[in-house]
Amino acid sequence: MLIVAALGGNALLQRGERPGAQIQQHHVVDAVAQLAQLASGNELIVTHGNGPQVGLLALESASDTTLERPFPFDALGAQTQGMIGYWLVQALNNAVPSRDAVALVTQTVVGPDDPGFRHPTKFVGRGYEEDEARRRAMAGQWTIRQDGPLWRRVVASPEPLEVVEHATIESLVHAGTIVVCVGGGGVPVVRDQQGKLLGVEAVIDKDLATSLLARLVDADVVLFLTDVGGVFEDYGRPSERLLRSTRVEELRAHSFAAGSMGPKVEAACRFVEATGRRASIGSLDDVAGLLEGSTGTSVTK
Repeated sequence: MLIVAALGGNALLQRGERPGAQIQQHHVVDAVAQLAQLASGNELIVTHGNGPQVGLLALESASDTTLERPFPFDALGAQTQGMIGYWLVQALNNAVPSRDAVALVTQTVVGPDDPGFRHPTKFVGRGYEEDEARRRAMAGQWTIRQDGPLWRRVVASPEPLEVVEHATIESLVHAGTIVVCVGGGGVPVVRDQQGKLLGVEAVIDKDLATSLLARLVDADVVLFLTDVGGVFEDYGRPSERLLRSTRVEELRAHSFAAGSMGPKVEAACRFVEATGRRASIGSLDDVAGLLEGSTGTSVTK
């Protein structure tokens, strides 16, 4: 099978943890111990988020008085792809020494007139108490939104239209290589009137970009790996219920938080609608069960 597995942000950094290299590498090793089960006898593509990491780099860049202006988000996204990709590939090489693994800095095309540029929604960086978040927002000209009990910066998140390197990814995978790509949704770029690529100030949703890539490479299944057991109706309430095996129309009838489960549900639905194949959402700690459909939420047409 050709499996596309999307690592959620918890795979590298859990809520409240300081974003140091050592703790993130520790989480990567734990995540790869699970991913190694998918690599046995299968072709594998791994994607990942970068929200905390790109937010940290943006904060550092904005604080650097030697710079004429902070680094743009397309450059910061490329930096995080390299860093996280390096950690993942190193751990994959150690866990699955019989397979080659590479990390590919990936570009994702968006529309220059996408409404996402006018209405920022993508969380980046750490969370703050409301008063501090508002002070930082005023000083840095941020847009902020509440994320659980804390407040975080949000940036533009336009719709992914094309993964520039998808043919290269497909070639590498079919040659037996485990490919880490589309980190943080890919570096956001637009095409000018001559067709040339130009970076833009945005962060693309990793799950939507993963769904797009999975369709482009003709994946057999997509796994959205997170820190909860699946998609819950009435999550966090006494009436909560795990949606074990569900269809696209049933999922679309529910409402899910835009900053957490919403993009995963939408991404899964798009893949299933386009291919007729299965997408699953569930815990990183049980990828084997998620692959076989015995745990998590399985979405079918």
